[in-house]
Amino acid sequence: MDSQLLSLLQLGDSNFPSGAFSHSFGLETYIQDERVHNKETFFEWIRIYLVKQLAYSDGLACRLTLEALMNQDVAEIWSLDRKLFVQNMPEESRQANRRIGERLVVMGMDLYSIPLLEEYLKKIRANEAFGHPAIALMIICHFLKIDRNQAILIFLHSTIATLVQNGVRGIPLGQTAGQRILLEIHPVLLKTVKWIEAIDIDDFGAVAPGIEIAQMRHEKLHVRLFMS
Repeated sequence: MDSQLLSLLQLGDSNFPSGAFSHSFGLETYIQDERVHNKETFFEWIRIYLVKQLAYSDGLACRLTLEALMNQDVAEIWSLDRKLFVQNMPEESRQANRRIGERLVVMGMDLYSIPLLEEYLKKIRANEAFGHPAIALMIICHFLKIDRNQAILIFLHSTIATLVQNGVRGIPLGQTAGQRILLEIHPVLLKTVKWIEAIDIDDFGAVAPGIEIAQMRHEKLHVRLFMS
């Protein structure tokens, strides 16, 4: 129990070197449009991003990856990897997930001896897979025998925590406001994990159009702090 908790704290730490801090996934577009400009508007953006995009894409992918691992269905994992890439329309977001995913695979290999991660990296390097952080992190969590709901929760929380820090830098906000947002989003995170357990696989890839368009528009912004 204590060992698993420590592993969760390490994997979910915002200082974990995945490279996610370089990406805003459309947030920066909302900031430049002045639609996100204070704590209240930022919290609403984070909430919608979580429940309307992240839950149906990366969040559901976490659950499906863990189910495939339980069933020893490796082919399904590679299928999920491809679906996550091709259904992600904004080019910057696709490449962001690819970079973060490959970095997590490499870090997982450096920290743990997980044969499936080695196979994943070989497929990425051979252009037979794309790499995605949700899949990489779930492979690590499964190896560490971390509870399914906790594994999904740590993925969602680490993603949101990184975006909060990026919002604090980009809006900008004070660190206290950022921590208040993280505290206030806790009930939404817990509800989202329950929702991910209930939603159907046919919902995989559903997104909020406004956020997706903002992610596409980011590529054309004149001044950018973030890569996506």
